[in-house]
Amino acid sequence: MTALLEVQGLKAFYGQTQALHDVSFSLEPGGITTILGANGAGKTTTLRAICSMVHTEGAIKFDGRPIGGRATEEIVRLGVGHVPEGRGTFTNLSVDENLRVAAYTRRDKAAVERDRERVYEYFPILKARLAQQAGTLSGGEQQMLAISRALMLAPRLMLLDEPSFGLAPLIVQEIFRIMRRINDEAKVSMLLVEQNAALALELADHAYVLETGRVVMSGKSSAVKSDEAIRKSYLGY
Repeated sequence: MTALLEVQGLKAFYGQTQALHDVSFSLEPGGITTILGANGAGKTTTLRAICSMVHTEGAIKFDGRPIGGRATEEIVRLGVGHVPEGRGTFTNLSVDENLRVAAYTRRDKAAVERDRERVYEYFPILKARLAQQAGTLSGGEQQMLAISRALMLAPRLMLLDEPSFGLAPLIVQEIFRIMRRINDEAKVSMLLVEQNAALALELADHAYVLETGRVVMSGKSSAVKSDEAIRKSYLGY
């Protein structure tokens, strides 16, 4: 099976500072892959590199096509949705306006409406708040809205950056349950960056562990989860 996302020898730079060193990994269609590591390991930079938000070297292919160096907007149109850390919603717009703005480049309005209704099915609390200003939502509701906005792009791949950050455990469990449902029902592949390694390994089928911008461990999530040395050395639990 051809990988949906393939990264080979990826290097990333912030000015003269190199943040990633020859990072390589792949993600299968319909799969969930997680990137784990301590703060500063290069997890968020990896997502930014895929979206052409930082200077990179190396090869990035999406569905067999090179996307390295393409404009971020073009990568989004190819089917890559990004849910950044910090949520990234339009706080002055309503919930429903956020969803409609996210889909403004799509021409099939009937499909947009179907996706909008599907989003409200995934997140009923957002339907109850559809006229509410996004900036007045709780942290968990804002994270749900951020995921929903990415879904309105009709992505084949979602990049999720720390979706559990700052949220209560019960809310996190609910969001991860819905992410699993989205993957199962809509067949959206996911690349998940997550500080909560135990939670991420429960959701993902494959895992890569980064340390100072380098891949130090990779394999099936079940194998990473059961390797006590890896957990203690790199994942902190």
